Amino acid sequence: MLTAAYTGNKTIELQRRDAQPSPGQDEVQISVAYTGLCGTDLHIFHGDMDARVATPLAFGHEMSGEITAVGSSVEDWAVGDRVTVMPLDWDGTCPACRAGNQHICHNLNFVGIDSPGALQQRWNVRTDLLVRLPEGLDLRTAALVEPTAVAVHDVRRSRLTEGSKAAVIGGGPIGVLIATVARAFGADVAVLEVDPTRRGQVEELGFITVDPTAVDQKAWIEEWTGGVGADVVFEVSGAAAAVLGATDLARVRGTIVVVAIHPTPRPIDLQRVFWRELEILGARVYERTDFEKAVELLAEGTIPSEALITKVVALDAVEEAFHDLEAGRAMKILVDVQGDEAPVTTGATR
Repeated sequence: MLTAAYTGNKTIELQRRDAQPSPGQDEVQISVAYTGLCGTDLHIFHGDMDARVATPLAFGHEMSGEITAVGSSVEDWAVGDRVTVMPLDWDGTCPACRAGNQHICHNLNFVGIDSPGALQQRWNVRTDLLVRLPEGLDLRTAALVEPTAVAVHDVRRSRLTEGSKAAVIGGGPIGVLIATVARAFGADVAVLEVDPTRRGQVEELGFITVDPTAVDQKAWIEEWTGGVGADVVFEVSGAAAAVLGATDLARVRGTIVVVAIHPTPRPIDLQRVFWRELEILGARVYERTDFEKAVELLAEGTIPSEALITKVVALDAVEEAFHDLEAGRAMKILVDVQGDEAPVTTGATR
């Protein structure tokens, strides 16, 4: 069995191991089809999470696959079922769990970070983490369920309603997904993005785009909203300047949703927060209802999967794929975990 494992020092090793043990009584064994690489995986590759991960780590949490074996106590799943994994393993006993917020458990095991993930050809997973895939959803597209669930959760957190004006700061994969989900929920969306290539790709998806380096974004948003300001602002870029400027874009009693992972504390205009009675919300992961909605959106073709997937690579090309992500040469890269063919270019380039 082949595994792509992070071993430290920006190194990914392709490891050959003995066959995966049979699944436990409440587990299934999955033949992993595709695994997506994301910004969190890039943080792992950079060593930013070395204090958290145990090496060697088969990471990866955006995936799709097919069940090849079931444990002795498993009743609702069968060999051949097509699945993805909601990679959140909570303890059920902490204050957050007892309050019904299990997805942000105080002692959360994020599968693929805190424990082994999907960059292995066979993966044993507990059944309570499984999400069923419909027959009409191909496995390559289904590898986008997890990031789409992030976007669904972000939009639901915002309490955005039909007819809302939503500004998305950042036109990367999650920004595009948030914009798409917000539009599906009935919002009018504008995407603020500094990179011209990404702006072009976002425009091709039918969104209004703004170059914050070329125009006064506050004045532009005011004109777009008739002087009111955006109902919701999603900060997805991770840039300090974007956080500071986000409060200028929101209407009175508007909402700012912080989506990006900021590695250090950021300055924010609390005077503006006070003056306009703004709400600032964090959005971290997702709940099962977000996963189920993500599956629905992908299955019905609402999510532009082909525009998001730059290329598909083999398991032995994961380290090279990270260099592409570092250099901004890709939007979303999938790993064909069972395949050994040369990289296949498909869609977006940035």
